[in-house]
Amino acid sequence: TMDVTYLRTSLTFLFLPLVVFGAPADEPNLTEPGPDACKRCCDSLDSSTDTPPVPPSHHHFPYPVPEVRPYINITILKGDKGDRGEPGMPGKWGKEGPRGERGAQGQKGSKGQMGTAGDPCKHQYAAFSVGRKKALHSSEGFQVLIFDTVFVNLYSHFDMFNGKFYCSVGGLYYFSLNVHTWNFKETYMHIMHNEEEAVILYAQPSDRSIMQSQSLMLELQENDEIWVRLYKRERENAIYSDDVDVYITFSGYLVKPSIE
Repeated sequence: TMDVTYLRTSLTFLFLPLVVFGAPADEPNLTEPGPDACKRCCDSLDSSTDTPPVPPSHHHFPYPVPEVRPYINITILKGDKGDRGEPGMPGKWGKEGPRGERGAQGQKGSKGQMGTAGDPCKHQYAAFSVGRKKALHSSEGFQVLIFDTVFVNLYSHFDMFNGKFYCSVGGLYYFSLNVHTWNFKETYMHIMHNEEEAVILYAQPSDRSIMQSQSLMLELQENDEIWVRLYKRERENAIYSDDVDVYITFSGYLVKPSIE
């Protein structure tokens, strides 16, 4: 009786895994489709013969394998704030933004220091008036009329040695020439603008001497020259004067400068 009981107990432990896990199942058979099975029209008629059989799986288990999903629980602890790093390289300039609105007027600043002295201001005036006390007879060619008496020579713009007015302030000028003719002699003179004849002063020979004058206005540029020229033609050319009175005068002044 004890032997039978021991045998039953051994058989029970032997068949227990088969009851729990189940008997191994055979590999699934891949059945061939029958000749009357449904097929696609585009499939070849002998596709069943060309398709190689699927080999049986060697990893088939008699029970479902559980899916393993690892789970890692990591707790990150926040540490203390670190030291400030060194400044990095400056970045590129950004685009210029729109102009802002005009701000309010600021307070008046303190008075600054006196600056260095500037260039001297250019005189905006010019005037001269000169005379001659000596008579003059023409020579074989042109002759510059030289003056020996100064009435006005503002800023010395009239050169008494050369008998010429040098323009230092461009603008509109007025000029006048007065002479005394000589009896029975011709008077023939020009007021010259640089090397060009501007106007003529002329008197025919006469038994009486008279005062003769000429005037004009000219627009001058800086460094222009104004002077009087005595000219000789077929007849003798002369102007009269003496040591007592002044019979010959030449005057000019600036009416309006070009840039005020």
